[in-house]
Amino acid sequence: MPKIHLGIVADDFSGASDVASFLVEQGVKTYLFNGIPKNGYIEFDENIAIVIALKTRTEVTSLAVQQSLEAFEWLKNNGAEQLYVKYCSTFDSTKEGNIGPIIDAVFDRYNIPYTIIAPALPVNGRTVKNGHLYVNGVPLDETHMRHHPLTPMWDSDLTKLLEPQGKYPSIKVDYQMLENWSNEEILERIDNFSKEHEHFYVIPDYMNEEHAKKIVELFGDLDLLTGGSGIMTELGRKYREETKQYAEKVKSSTKGKAIVLAGSCSQATLKQVDAFKKSEGKSIKLDPIQIVNGEKTKEEIWKEIAESEDDAILVYSSDRPENVRKAQEAGTKKVSNYLEQTTAYIASQAVKNGFTRIIVAGGETSGAVTKELGYDSYIIGESIAPGVPVLVPLENPDLRVILKSGNFGQEDFFLRAVDITKEDKVD
Repeated sequence: MPKIHLGIVADDFSGASDVASFLVEQGVKTYLFNGIPKNGYIEFDENIAIVIALKTRTEVTSLAVQQSLEAFEWLKNNGAEQLYVKYCSTFDSTKEGNIGPIIDAVFDRYNIPYTIIAPALPVNGRTVKNGHLYVNGVPLDETHMRHHPLTPMWDSDLTKLLEPQGKYPSIKVDYQMLENWSNEEILERIDNFSKEHEHFYVIPDYMNEEHAKKIVELFGDLDLLTGGSGIMTELGRKYREETKQYAEKVKSSTKGKAIVLAGSCSQATLKQVDAFKKSEGKSIKLDPIQIVNGEKTKEEIWKEIAESEDDAILVYSSDRPENVRKAQEAGTKKVSNYLEQTTAYIASQAVKNGFTRIIVAGGETSGAVTKELGYDSYIIGESIAPGVPVLVPLENPDLRVILKSGNFGQEDFFLRAVDITKEDKVD
């Protein structure tokens, strides 16, 4: 009988598409829903995974917990065998953040004793060593993430990052244990820890794919897993071997124009913006001060886009940290909201006016865009970069949507995304 292997709840849409992509690469048929499906139950004729995208990363904690529990309840009601809390590979959160409270709430709701904390994604430079999270070999709190406008990172030690959020203690499983201890020895250590603590978090080191294999061997059957998308390759392989099924990928290209919407201020996205501009592609800079002050309306911006004859156009608010701080003098939330609303409006107008390729950079921006477009479910296509697939809305099969976490992708990502989704016209 078909079953839901894994029910995943992600804290933003780009993260949801990220985690779905790794499952699809391993041949696991995966449905992606924007929010909790409106229907109480779904029907499926083969084994699947389901990802529900929320917008809870920077939401008020009580609402983030409530929405996450409702999503997990929907998944359980539809027969999900295993649950997964998906967050960013840079553990984006504040001291008052939502990762810990959501995990704790799932512990309490389903009487789960412990889970793993596994944000690492080595293929994108995110690794955990001695319980510390690194980005391209640099401790998290020494990277550009310390300047993040909404979730500035203040430490790299995952135990310390969890302490102000979560209610329970942590135990580390370092790389020396993973490489030199037997599974039995590691699990015995966990078991001994559980005798003193009813609930706790296990923080395994994760620097390479051999570590991922070991982590899935040790913890792959837990009722609850948490992390980024790094262990999904091994989990997907595990599910595929169990079911002997391999799902086909959908076509990634389509006819029509492309628009690239960049809202992230990460270094990766800034480089991608620069690469697109250097290619002499059409680009429009959104000035947050002008938008907040009403000096330039979203309608005026769209008029400029609509008048362009270019096959692909970039619209971006991405900027350097010093310029972001200046803009924030108007209020962080106010600036962010105005930019998200403007970008979402542009995306909606683009679709209404025949654009068929929508490429978005930034988790919060992606969430705003997908909410405005209003599509509820997606099929997952090929990946433009690790963790960044092409999405095809079931409600609009001619459209191709790409949602990228700000930190993901090489410098030529936007150019590659435009190229891969382009289908040459047939005379």
